[in-house]
Amino acid sequence: MVNIGNDWDQILADEWEKPYYQKLREFLKTEYKEQKIYPNMYDIFNSLRYTSFKDTKVVIIGQDPYHGEGQAHGLCFSVKKGVTPPPSLKNIYKELNSDIGMPIPYHGELTHWAKQGILLLNTVLTVREGQPNSHKGMGWEIFTDRIISELNRKEEPIIFLLWGANAEKKAQIITNPLHKKLITVHPSPLSASRGFMGCKHFSKTNELLMQFGMEPIDWEIR
Repeated sequence: MVNIGNDWDQILADEWEKPYYQKLREFLKTEYKEQKIYPNMYDIFNSLRYTSFKDTKVVIIGQDPYHGEGQAHGLCFSVKKGVTPPPSLKNIYKELNSDIGMPIPYHGELTHWAKQGILLLNTVLTVREGQPNSHKGMGWEIFTDRIISELNRKEEPIIFLLWGANAEKKAQIITNPLHKKLITVHPSPLSASRGFMGCKHFSKTNELLMQFGMEPIDWEIR
């Protein structure tokens, strides 16, 4: 049984016993034993631990965790202090600088965002070292679909930032007219120039939050 430590425990209580999750759990046991897997097994559910269901007002959806040593720690696009920000995160920072004038930070840890109600969720929560998308199709997508479905039912507005094809697939789950979807390409160097740079999702998010009578996000990295 997974213990998250907030309201997600009650919301997801029945998920851990479902056949797909039991199968995923057995797969992960073997993977962590025989392969180098990221993030650390105790960090897999950090996105839910840092941002409760009740507090979620913005969702950023990534692909799968970073696959290099010491990078992934359970929050999409985030790396711990002391780890060089990867290229996708550097592009996020460039867009933040261009959009709202935020100074480029020296580190890549986004916990300050998570604590303000930004759920930093990957579509797949684990990965083999050096093999992006290696845990795709093993069951995580069903689990993260459930999270999005629960958020879709929320009666307070949520802004979903969907970056890239994997994240955009989640858009069809978001049917509640209260919520807003901002969609663009992934911030990876392979695609960022085709629409991520200049998308202004950060200022647009704060404009929407203020329209909803909600506190805007302090995007500056602390």
